[in-house]
Amino acid sequence: MRILEILENEGERQFVHTLCFVGVNGAGRTSFNGTERQLFLLPPGAADRLPDNSSGFVVSAREFSPSGFLSVQECLFRIRLSEDHGLALLHPEKSGFIPLSSACSFLRPFTAGIITVSDKGSRGEREDGSGPALAAEVTALGADVLFTSIVPDDHEVLVPLLKEWSDGKCLDLILCTGGTGFSPRDVTPEALDAVGEKHVPGIGEAMRAASLKITPRAILSRANAVIRGKTLVISLPGSTKAALECFASVAPALRHGIEILCGRDSECGSNPV
Repeated sequence: MRILEILENEGERQFVHTLCFVGVNGAGRTSFNGTERQLFLLPPGAADRLPDNSSGFVVSAREFSPSGFLSVQECLFRIRLSEDHGLALLHPEKSGFIPLSSACSFLRPFTAGIITVSDKGSRGEREDGSGPALAAEVTALGADVLFTSIVPDDHEVLVPLLKEWSDGKCLDLILCTGGTGFSPRDVTPEALDAVGEKHVPGIGEAMRAASLKITPRAILSRANAVIRGKTLVISLPGSTKAALECFASVAPALRHGIEILCGRDSECGSNPV
């Protein structure tokens, strides 16, 4: 599937672009080439349906779901149905440049939860930076972050929460930040081992390999990953910088792994769309 036209409608005139930049402005609204515009998804032959003072992508698909995500280049858009216009409305989750004829694809959302493991954070003595930062990054992959929590470094607290979110909430992905070091209170990897039914050693290895390029202390990280039922659970370092660096090293493969785990994709060796 490709973008056939990039349109901008100013009311009296409609412009056709070969390149655009789509992002979010300071007010949290969609920005198209620096101007606040609503952005719509249109089927072929529907350019005349583009509302005034808005922009739109005409794509080669004639039918598409009015929910989920659209992936284009480095950009990701959440799709919602516009009740006013009866069209699919796009909101950027990840900004970037989009040229004409770009390949694009529809993505099903997956569900996620973020757990910050910190004694001081759970007592309100430290502001949580890594949790919100990871939530933003996983949302940019096409996730709906349904639950967040800050808990103490306590095995007896973390294990039941992981079981509840995987078994009861049926989340596709759980990210735990904090508790992966050498301190006697660092018990997050052990909590994952206690709930995990399968280990995923490649995720921890990839994170340490990426971090080792930045600091020799990366070998001290005990970050790991396990599968419980149809939920992937990953532990990451507690500092915001380290958590984001580690997550970036494994993020490109996560959606494919989650779709295999959920039974949506069975080809482990297939190339990503």
